[in-house]
Amino acid sequence: MSDTEVASTAVTSDAAPLVTQEVAATCLGVKVPQSPFLTETRIERINAARYEGQEIAGALYVVREDDRVLEVGAGLGVVGAVIAMNARPEKVLSFEANPELVPVITALHEMNELGGRVELRNQVLFAGAGRPETMEFHLRNSFLGSSLLNEGGRPSRVVEIPTVDLTEVVAELQPTVLVMDIEGGELALLEAMDLSPFRAIVIEFHPEAYEVKGMRRCKTILREGGFQKIEEVSSRTVWTCIREDAVS
Repeated sequence: MSDTEVASTAVTSDAAPLVTQEVAATCLGVKVPQSPFLTETRIERINAARYEGQEIAGALYVVREDDRVLEVGAGLGVVGAVIAMNARPEKVLSFEANPELVPVITALHEMNELGGRVELRNQVLFAGAGRPETMEFHLRNSFLGSSLLNEGGRPSRVVEIPTVDLTEVVAELQPTVLVMDIEGGELALLEAMDLSPFRAIVIEFHPEAYEVKGMRRCKTILREGGFQKIEEVSSRTVWTCIREDAVS
């Protein structure tokens, strides 16, 4: 699709990318709207359920209809929508720090009529004491590289994103499943958060952000929290795990 064609059918928001009403891909029943974030390769992967495929497979393995899912790092919104549509939990509450992705995710929710089952918030979850009102988020050319972290001082556009206390969110939602993919921010969050409310966790590690030592620390925190990796839906960098004393 040309730039002119995109503009003629686009829904816009301030400083946000164009999002069309055209269905560009479908993942396990979820329609994905056309946007500048979709390359041909990404569209092919979404259609084949291989885009974030390990997270999707893990979430569908553990999420039940009586669950409430806290998703940290919504990305394009595909994972949370697939969970909502296929596993049908009571609620999915998704957090995405990247403001440029918000109109894309919102359009996806509207296209699939998921407004009553999935809620999106453009905030940074913060655990522990000393929460700042906002945190710097680094926007890069690829949304996959955008992050709270700026390892190596890479060039980026910096925006301030409001924070919210994770403890307050947990008290409000009472989540039972955590799905987390935040481009390296998971180590700091795991170090500070209470994992006891969760029955199951699906998490992607990012050793490029904190090296193998940091990834091992993440895994140790999960094990010490009573979580056991489910081998058939886990890999070195994506774990699906369930609390050892949880009823299957």
